[in-house]
Amino acid sequence: MTSALVIFALTYLAVAAGRFPYLSVDRPAAALLGAVTMVAAGVLTPAEAGAAVNGETLGLLLGMMILSAYLGEAGFFRWASWLVIRVAHTPRTLLWALVLAAGALSALLVNDTVCLMMTPLVLRVVDDAELPPIPYLLAVAFGSNAGSAATLTGNPQNMIVGTLSGISYARFAGALVLPALASLLLVAAILHFTFRRQLPRRPLVPEALPAPEVDRRLLAKALGALLLALAGFVAGFELAWTALFAGALCMAVAGRAPREALQRVNWPLLVFFAGLFVVVAGIAKAGVTGRIYEAAVAPALGAGAARQVVVFGGFTAVASQIVSNVPFVIVAGEWIPRLAEPHLLWLATALAATLAGNLTIVGSVANVIVLELAGARGQIGFWRFFRIGAVVTGVTLAAALAIILAERALGLI
Repeated sequence: MTSALVIFALTYLAVAAGRFPYLSVDRPAAALLGAVTMVAAGVLTPAEAGAAVNGETLGLLLGMMILSAYLGEAGFFRWASWLVIRVAHTPRTLLWALVLAAGALSALLVNDTVCLMMTPLVLRVVDDAELPPIPYLLAVAFGSNAGSAATLTGNPQNMIVGTLSGISYARFAGALVLPALASLLLVAAILHFTFRRQLPRRPLVPEALPAPEVDRRLLAKALGALLLALAGFVAGFELAWTALFAGALCMAVAGRAPREALQRVNWPLLVFFAGLFVVVAGIAKAGVTGRIYEAAVAPALGAGAARQVVVFGGFTAVASQIVSNVPFVIVAGEWIPRLAEPHLLWLATALAATLAGNLTIVGSVANVIVLELAGARGQIGFWRFFRIGAVVTGVTLAAALAIILAERALGLI
């Protein structure tokens, strides 16, 4: 057990820090190194390590990445961002429109991709309109995080929840669409109030922004493949193979070599997931996760499902800042089946892990993408971000957990 615990601790330390002292190791490399060390140390056999990798999660993420890549090539994200900007008539309505648009797109596709595609156009608009960039950058980041909570395909941690819990796409969305929508409205309201003195009361004139070029044929094919995947999800087909089928079909009919689309796939993220699954399997086999649960988690939870939702939701939000949300959700997969109502707790965990992404700059990859793309215009101190993010996270998480508890009381989930 000692070997497993040491490997787990060092791996999660590197994941949390983003690097490891004296080694050229980032998060994906740390997860891979931890996985192979589990085998090398004899904690797991090669067969056990291979069996620990959740192919359903990796397949679902890969399929959605391929679809997002083709939508990006077709110009869909640039067009959607341009449309949002065109219909917004004032700087204040633009803020609300960006939050809602980023959230809606992230509910359909992986939120990181949405941020990657939307941010450059938003920066161009705020520069042309002489608006302060920070409110609008936070609108994209916070909105994409909150909106992604609505579906199993909105973000990587939800995909893990779906594959580990067995909750269907329709049941998950049916339970979390309302909390996600409420969170989006609260995000927009909080940002509006926080930056009210920096948002001028004047018309927004986006006429100078030309419509982006769109490959209509490729866009039609990519949207058709996406709609086919969503129909399969709602119909109850297996998530990973449905997404992979839609992605492969899109590659086959796109009319261009698939190499460029495949190069846009975030392969390091897939390696990261695979490695973490093996590391968690190692500590589970050694009994470490069980002891952590019994010593640190179970005593605070109590027996009632409602109390467990609140306590475990708060615990998830804090732990997601320490080790990041994806690694925590994988570990939590060992604990949630022991709780009073696992189905309810899976939903609460998905909400908490996602909404907690708005707490700090490094709480979500979406935050990092937006601020890194913005460069000097996205400079916001850690503590300033934290002060805004703490309000956003606290209010949205409290509202979202209250809603799912109300849905449970009404027999809706």
